[in-house]
Amino acid sequence: MELSSKSEYALLALLELANCYPRNESLQIQQIALLQNIPQRYLEQLLATLRRGGLIKSIRGSKGGYILARDPQQITLLDILNCIEGVETILSDDTTSKTTESKIIQDVWYKARQAANSVWQKYTLQDLCELRDSRRQIQFMYYI
Repeated sequence: MELSSKSEYALLALLELANCYPRNESLQIQQIALLQNIPQRYLEQLLATLRRGGLIKSIRGSKGGYILARDPQQITLLDILNCIEGVETILSDDTTSKTTESKIIQDVWYKARQAANSVWQKYTLQDLCELRDSRRQIQFMYYI
């Protein structure tokens, strides 16, 4: 299992929006694209998907842009991945497998996805912001 570039770009964009959430400020596509080095056309598509998924809202006007639809503490990584990837990340139990080996492989794959989903459900957008901030502090620390 790998994180797709689509999901990674969505997470990066949402982190920027989470930075602005406490101040109730919106960000425009150009700003997000520049801050996170995301191709603007691609970002437009991602933000449209996130808006349709109810994770962000768009604001019209000269000072418009995008804001989070909910508090960053209420948006889990699983919510984001389900929205961006377009399918439920939790696999259904596939009973159409014909062989014992196929069933075993499906069972193990299902357990792996359940474990991944458990981790993705545990972390919120706020958690990612806090992890980022703590790593930035470590980078800026120096000793005399």
